[in-house]
Order: sequence, then C-alpha cells, then structure tokens
Amino acid sequence: MKKLFRILVFVFFGLLFIGTLVFLYMKSRPRKEPVKTSSPFTANIIKKTVATGSIVPRREVEIKPKVTGVITDLYIIPGQKIKTGDLIARIKIIPNISQLNDAESRLSKAKVGYEDMKIIFDRQDKLYKEKVISEVDYRLALVNWQNAQTELNAADNNLQIVKDGVSKNTANETNTLVRSSLDGTVLDVPLKVGNSVSEISSFSVGTTIAFVADMNDMIFQGKVDEAEVGKLKKGMRLILTIGAIDNIKFDANLEYIAPKGVAENGAVQFEIKAKVTLKDTIFIRSNYSATADIVLDRRDSVLTITENCLKFGHDTSFVEIETKPQLFEKRIIKTGLSDGINIEVQEGLKKTDKVKIPK
Repeated sequence: MKKLFRILVFVFFGLLFIGTLVFLYMKSRPRKEPVKTSSPFTANIIKKTVATGSIVPRREVEIKPKVTGVITDLYIIPGQKIKTGDLIARIKIIPNISQLNDAESRLSKAKVGYEDMKIIFDRQDKLYKEKVISEVDYRLALVNWQNAQTELNAADNNLQIVKDGVSKNTANETNTLVRSSLDGTVLDVPLKVGNSVSEISSFSVGTTIAFVADMNDMIFQGKVDEAEVGKLKKGMRLILTIGAIDNIKFDANLEYIAPKGVAENGAVQFEIKAKVTLKDTIFIRSNYSATADIVLDRRDSVLTITENCLKFGHDTSFVEIETKPQLFEKRIIKTGLSDGINIEVQEGLKKTDKVKIPK
C-alpha cells in the first residue's frame, strides 16, 4: 500500500512538473494577433507633381538715370505706390573735365565770332541805308550775323547741358529728373542721397536707383524635373503653398513651360511660370518662397483602397478578402489612378468587402 502511495506521489509531481514546463512553454510563445482588415472607401484621387520656386511680379523694372552724376534728392521710399511719370530722384551732373573745357572753348569762340559779325553787320546796315552797298551785300551780312547768334546760343546751351544736364530751352524736360516708367509699388531703393550714379552706355549697365513692380499681377516661377516635365501642359491647375503664409492655399494657372532645360545638381530642370490668383485680403510680397502642387490627373468620388493592401503577381494586381473570420482568399482587381497613398479600384471590390492589411 505504501509502495502504491509513493508511486502515486511520484506520478503526481511528475505530471505537475511536465504541466509546469508546458505552461511556461506556451506562455513564452508569442501570441498570434488577429489580422487587421479595412473596407474600400469613396475618395478623390489626385495625382500631382511638386515644383519649388517663388512668387514674383510679372512686371518689374529697374529705374536708371539718363545722365551720370550725384543724387541730390530722393522722392520715394520702399512700399510706396507710384504712377508712371512720378518723380523718383533728382541728379546733379558732375561734368567731365575734357567735355567742360571743350564746351567753354566753343562758347568763347562763339562770342568772338558773334561780336565780329555784329560789328560787320552794323557797318553794312549803315552803308545800306546810305545807298552805298547793294541789298545782296546787306543780306549777306545779316545772315552771317544771325548764324553767329545761333552758334552763340548753341554753344551756351551746350555748356549748360555739360554742366547741369539741361539747356535753357528744355528746362522742364531735364534728364536730371528721374521718373517712373511703370505704375506699381516701389520694392527697393538701394541708393541714398549723395551716391554717385552712371547712365547706361556701351561701357556701363547703369546704376539702378529703384526697383518698381506691379504687385497686382503676380506669377509663380519655379522648376520641375525632366522626369515630370513631359506630363505638363499649359492651362494646368497649380495649388500653391507659400512658406510665409500658413494654412492658406492659392490657385494658379500654368502659362509657360521652358523649351530648354538647365543642368542643376546632377539633374536637368525646366522652368515653369503660372499666373497666381490673388486674394483681396492677403498681400503677397515679392520673392516669397512657394511650393506648387501641379495636378496631373484626378478622379472624384471613386472607390478606393490604400496602396499597402495591394499585391502583385503574374502581371496582375490582387488583394486578399476575408471570407470567414481570419480566413482570406485571393481576388484579382482592376485598379486606376494612384496618388501614392490611395489607389482607385475600378473592378473587383465592393464597399462591404474586408481587405487584408499586410503587417
């Protein structure tokens, strides 16, 4: 009896030991989590590419002087709105020494010539009145005197132009007054009173006194990669995000695609331009950085699944559909447009289907 009891005790502890091992083994095994599923849903699919660039005025001009000299007055400040013909600056001419000497020499000669012709004319006039000389001789003296007077006036005006940039006869049309050539807003005035400026010539691009732009006509100017440029067409819609303006999108219309690309950082980039639709309540400053989403294609209110549910094999696309709880079968589907996250389902699925989501 005691022997049987000991055997039973050994069997009990053996079974307990084995049970403990089995329990620990089962507990150490990772739990098999249920496979997650999702149902197809209705959404808008928008395929787009992205271009980076900036917002700039379509018309921006550099105001430059017509004469070389020193700025004596500035009549504008950045941000000021001006009209065509409004006064921007006044310039005092610093004459070239050689030109000044030539102009003074010409005036001196003209004065001497004028005095000589005046004396001759006075003598001939007296003789003509006394019937001593003919009318031909009189008129010759008159013409010579008038020519000398004209040369004197021209020499005087020339000296005035060399010294002051304006003649006595054109005082109201002086080149020393710099005026705007555009209706718009002053973007920048890089110079100050006292700065020297130079006119445009064969040897100089001229000095810019002010930048003026029409801020009511803005464009997006950016670049796209050569892999995307073939998909673009004039008239496409752009959705702009401006870095300095949060939570507001701007519409734009593609107007220009460069026919020639430029190599940058190992890739070929093509310039694009698009007209920006402005909002009355928001002021866009020149050269704001912006990102443009260019809508290449779109499908509205179509049956959609997330792309990670899609699988491929033997030139077909398929998903796994739940037929019974945690049991799945393969189903071939026909897909359409994709935006990189969601993809259109044209055939093979219903909204009530449950699609396996891969881990």
